[in-house]
Amino acid sequence: MKQQISRFSPHQNGKVVAVLMAVVSLIVLIPFFLIASVAGVGERAPFWIVFVIPIVYLVFGYLSVVIGCALYNVFVPILGGFEYESTSKT
Repeated sequence: MKQQISRFSPHQNGKVVAVLMAVVSLIVLIPFFLIASVAGVGERAPFWIVFVIPIVYLVFGYLSVVIGCALYNVFVPILGGFEYESTSKT
C-alpha cells in the first residue's frame, strides 16, 4: 500500500534532530580533542570549544530542520509528499 507524508511537524522534528546533532558532535569532539592533546596539537585549540560546537550544532540543526519542514509543508500540496510503500504483518 503506497502512502504519502502530508505534513511534517517543524518544531518536533527540529527538537529531535537538534539534540541528536549536539550529542553526536560531543561523541566526535571529545575523543578528537583527547587524541589531539596527546599528540600535542590540542594546545592550539581552546578546550571551551568542545562546549560551544555542540550548542552551535543544536541551534543550526534546529533552524535548518524547521525551515526544511516548513518548506516541505508549503510544497506538499503542489508536488505531493514523500511516497513510501508499507505492508502490514499478520
